[in-house]
Amino acid sequence: MESMILKCPVTVKAKVTEQLKAQMAAEIQDAVRKTDMELQQIDFHAKRVLAEQARVDAQGLTALRQQIEAEKAKRVEFKTQMTERLKETAALEIGAEIVQGNMDRTVTVSVGDNLHEIMSAEILLEDGKIIAFRS
Repeated sequence: MESMILKCPVTVKAKVTEQLKAQMAAEIQDAVRKTDMELQQIDFHAKRVLAEQARVDAQGLTALRQQIEAEKAKRVEFKTQMTERLKETAALEIGAEIVQGNMDRTVTVSVGDNLHEIMSAEILLEDGKIIAFRS
C-alpha cells in the first residue's frame, strides 16, 4: 500500500472585525431575547398547569413546582452564560483570531508525509471569506 485516504479535522478560525463582533453580538442578543420569551411562556403555562394540578391532585403539586423551577433555572443559567459571552465578545480585539469551529477534509497521505502538519490544518476567514489556508 503506497497511500491511504484519511478524514482529517480542519480548524476554522476567524479574524475579528467590527462586522464579526456586531454579528456575534446580534446572535447572542437574539438568544437572550428568545430565552426571555421562553421564561415568560413557562410562567404563563405554569399558572394554568399548577391550577389544574391543584384541582386534580394536590399531592403532585410540589413535584410539578420543582419541575417548573428546574426548567426556569436552566433558562436563567443559559441567559447568564449568554450575557457573559456578550461581554467577552465586546472585549475581543480587532485583528485577533478566534476559533469558530471544525470541519473535516479528505486527504491522501503517502509514506514520508508529515502527519502532524496534515493534522494541524486551519482555514482563516475574514468577514466570512477565506483569506488563508495554514498547516
